[in-house]
Amino acid sequence: MTEIATTAAGKGVMSAQSQSEPPLAGVRVLELARILAGPWAGQVLADLGADVVKVESPAGDDTRRWGPPFVEGRDGENLGAAYYHSCNRGKRSLVADFKNAEDRARVRALASHADVVIENFKVGGLVKYQLDAASLREIKPSLIVCSITGFGQTGPAAGRGGYDFMIRGMGGIMDLTGEPDGGPMRMGVAYSDIFTGLYAVIAIQAALRRREATGEGAYIDMALLDTQASLLQAPAMNYFVTGQTPRRMGTAHPNIVPYEVVPASDGNFILAVGNDDQFRRACEVLGCAELADDDRFATNAARVIHRATLMPILKQRTAATAKKPLMTALQGAGVPVGPINTVPEVFAEPQVIHRGVRVELDAPATREGHVSSLRSPIMIDGAPLFSTLVSPELGEHGDQIINDPAWGGDKP
Repeated sequence: MTEIATTAAGKGVMSAQSQSEPPLAGVRVLELARILAGPWAGQVLADLGADVVKVESPAGDDTRRWGPPFVEGRDGENLGAAYYHSCNRGKRSLVADFKNAEDRARVRALASHADVVIENFKVGGLVKYQLDAASLREIKPSLIVCSITGFGQTGPAAGRGGYDFMIRGMGGIMDLTGEPDGGPMRMGVAYSDIFTGLYAVIAIQAALRRREATGEGAYIDMALLDTQASLLQAPAMNYFVTGQTPRRMGTAHPNIVPYEVVPASDGNFILAVGNDDQFRRACEVLGCAELADDDRFATNAARVIHRATLMPILKQRTAATAKKPLMTALQGAGVPVGPINTVPEVFAEPQVIHRGVRVELDAPATREGHVSSLRSPIMIDGAPLFSTLVSPELGEHGDQIINDPAWGGDKP
């Protein structure tokens, strides 16, 4: 485990944490995955202490080439795209060509010493290599295999490939994102991939717990479309209850008012009123206390119904004052508000600096001698859980892995 001290520049400085081993210490994970959902699951498991071996084709994970920008080596060489480094921290890399019988045998041997295998090949794509779940669990019945695909192992679309972007379209979230009179919008992060990776980790941990009790392995079937559909949360329930199709509302919330971006005289900020008492206090700060006693606005249900009447009144009030003093006054009254930060502004936030979200991983091969990264948000007993091992170069640990006794090697 590690602890973080932070500098005024917002960079995390890591030091050893003299506490117990991380919770997944001793768990061996073989990652036969590329792009994001599978590697994200592998990275989270590495952050929790698992020994993760990433098996790559001779060409390497596709994301190594998903740039610019690229991390530069000491002599300006390409050490992989920033995208690749966002999801492969904490792993060791081994190259294997599945078309080569010797390499396939090596991967099967590694699987026989693994606790978990993560793969994201198309349905049936590993059968011809005898690296599919059934073949591997025949070698080791207690093995936990997690398959991540776009559409799952069954159903009419099971054989199709699926990228995060298209899944977000099929899964409804793009239709809910954007301005009411505009087109659907893509969010700025790979929402479906990342959540599928996180749910995969939850499933893997549950399977490990069950194996402790029963000795049984497991086959986990994770689908991006399943994940995306399940994340529709309140909009889906609104549809189930009313039968009406939810519509995109820009920054507004379908069930809470006021809960959206509002203008100040020098920019915009977020006003997030979650209950009637907060609304009353917001009205007092804005000099319109009478609105809290108006039957049209006194309760959240009434405010939702009369949104079109209320919000122009409130926005006229907020627009008359500069953002910083208005936000300070609202915060002082216990009304939740927040800025709309750029990415650089996020990492200049005092709270983000204090929590050490940005960390620097030692990377002697790079021009800077380190690679900036984002730590896992998980903290246990006051210590953050994340691996300090920088994302590996292609095949960097091949000999080390092959000779590792924990993975069946015979050299200490």
